[in-house]
Amino acid sequence: MPVRDTSSWNTLLAGYSRKGAINEARSIFKELPYRDSVSWTTMIVGYNFVGRFQVAIQMFVEMVASDILPTQYTFTSVLASCAAIRALHEGRKVHSFVVKFGFSSYVSVENSLLNMYAKSGDANAAQIVFDRIAVKNTSSWNSLISLYMQTGQVDLALAQFEQMNEHDIVSWNSMVTGYNQHSFDVLALNMFSKMLKESSLEPDRYTLASALSACANLGELNVGKQIHAHLIRTEFDTSGAVGNSLICMYSRCGGIDIARKILEETRESSLNVIAFTALLDGYIKLGDISPARKIFDSLKDRDVVVWTAMIVGYVQNGLNDDAMEIFRVMVKEGPDPNNYTIAAMLSVCSSVASLNHGKQIHSAAIKAGEALSVSVSNALITMYAKAGNISCARRVFDLIHLNRDTVSWTSMILALAQHGLGAEAIQLFENMLALGMRPDHITYVGVLTACTHVGLVAQGRNYYKMMKEIHGIEPTSSHCACMIDLFGRAGLLEEAQDFIENMPIEPDVIAWGSLLASCRVHKKVELAKVAADRLLSIDPENSGAYSALANVYSACGKWDEAAKIRKSMKDRQVKKEQGFSWIQIKNVTHVFGVEDRLHLQRDAIYKTMEKIWEDIKKMGFIPDTESVLHDLDYEVKEQILRHHSEKLAIAFGLINTPENTTLRIMKNLRVCNDCHTAIKFISELAGREIIVRDATRFHHFKEGLCSCRDYW
Repeated sequence: MPVRDTSSWNTLLAGYSRKGAINEARSIFKELPYRDSVSWTTMIVGYNFVGRFQVAIQMFVEMVASDILPTQYTFTSVLASCAAIRALHEGRKVHSFVVKFGFSSYVSVENSLLNMYAKSGDANAAQIVFDRIAVKNTSSWNSLISLYMQTGQVDLALAQFEQMNEHDIVSWNSMVTGYNQHSFDVLALNMFSKMLKESSLEPDRYTLASALSACANLGELNVGKQIHAHLIRTEFDTSGAVGNSLICMYSRCGGIDIARKILEETRESSLNVIAFTALLDGYIKLGDISPARKIFDSLKDRDVVVWTAMIVGYVQNGLNDDAMEIFRVMVKEGPDPNNYTIAAMLSVCSSVASLNHGKQIHSAAIKAGEALSVSVSNALITMYAKAGNISCARRVFDLIHLNRDTVSWTSMILALAQHGLGAEAIQLFENMLALGMRPDHITYVGVLTACTHVGLVAQGRNYYKMMKEIHGIEPTSSHCACMIDLFGRAGLLEEAQDFIENMPIEPDVIAWGSLLASCRVHKKVELAKVAADRLLSIDPENSGAYSALANVYSACGKWDEAAKIRKSMKDRQVKKEQGFSWIQIKNVTHVFGVEDRLHLQRDAIYKTMEKIWEDIKKMGFIPDTESVLHDLDYEVKEQILRHHSEKLAIAFGLINTPENTTLRIMKNLRVCNDCHTAIKFISELAGREIIVRDATRFHHFKEGLCSCRDYW
């Protein structure tokens, strides 16, 4: 062109801007001999088009500084930039220029201002702008509805929606999506249904995705199928958001096979991580881990959510080794774990009571910067407590003093109670109440357990009463079992019986089992018969009831009756739970049974135990042969006692660990009287702290004493 005017340059500039070639457009803009409002506005629109909103706002600032008068299109474009990045401060400055240059009455500018304030979350300014708009169009109403939904004021959003004379698809989507995002899923489906009945508009991908999401949250499989049928009937494109929502809906509503079929028919590249995670969750809930793992392995871009979902799936299905292995791969090859991943892995360590693994996960949490997050800290408290390290559990609790929630307090109270530190647990509970923290039903299980383990009957009664009358928590079977155990351990068996007969809920296996255990300790034969009969009427195959009743007879010297019970067990093919103890050394778990001869170091273990047995007898230990509940000679009883599983585990630990280190023994049954007394002597003899976790609590043996003060 021999003659180029401003219009020529602007036309070329607009061509590159609309194509998204913003660098070429910028070069042309710099060559312009004269830049008018169209030139500047074109550049602002171009930067918006490629998502460089901050640069678009800067272009507006430079335009005003160059004394070029903005147009209404300039203002609508720059306000769109502010709205996109929620730049409220800059948006207010643009508003001042709107007023200064006299554009306040332009409907498009007013709507852009309203949209900017709405997207930026300034409800007051948005309402003022809305009220000043003389002629409100659909866009004006939609912006205000979107604002109210964004801030969770769903009633105000509905009021604005109902005042509109005409609704477009954005209006309906704002309501359906807004309800769904704020978990008002029933209202979301009602609004979706209303749209289909009252409007001639066809739902778009946003409407359908939100409606399917609501179905997923509510478990409404039938409604979800109806929406799916609509998609098939109208040949709607189910790629992208709609396909993802379909997979989520079927996965979460029990239609996992249909979800998998949709996955196979859809291009994987169009599916997002939420859909894959939902599909994983669907298989995991069914306990079908193999297909879940295949889906996991098929993913190319696995984010932390997918890794965590797979780990949680293994944990929920009791596959702790698999969870540990995939976590190792994640640390080596995947994204950094987040607080949910770490909390899940700590639950694995809690399940297997592995202190070494727990410490490694703690280190990973510190490295990832998640160690002080509340969820991780709560999991750490539980892990350290279950692994027998109560001091580390308390240290973690103390570190989060500013961010403790109810779970934090409850975890620490339960930990102290399990370790026999009843007074400390109760004091912590009182501190919690003094700070205005509201306990939940699990907190009360913790504080009642604390009272049980130290024999604080009066305080237990008071807390049980407080739970109902002050905090309005209805007793569960766990609370009732704690009270029965509290009375039973204290020898108040009549009160325990009265309590169980007047419980607000039907006594279950745990309730009768607690009473039966107390009868065994206090040798109450007649009450034991009643408790065992009631327990067996609920669970006829309960081996614990037979064993406990037989043990009561044995403890009272009624060997014939005990033999009859054991014969009855044999006739009915009820298998007694076998006692085991285990110890972990260098990440290897060594398991022992009574009279165990299978361990590779059995000769050294038995030789060590013989030596220990003789030494502690010289120190004053007297074997408690009444702990052998069979009619046998004294020497045979003593031999059986000497080879109880926890004693063998301790002997193995003494052989294979350095001097002065703590031994940590786990046991699946309650520790017997003889072992409890013997371990006190062994702790003094060896100069070691020995921590034993039995079926009900932790015992810390040190210098000839036990933390339970012989009350367990």
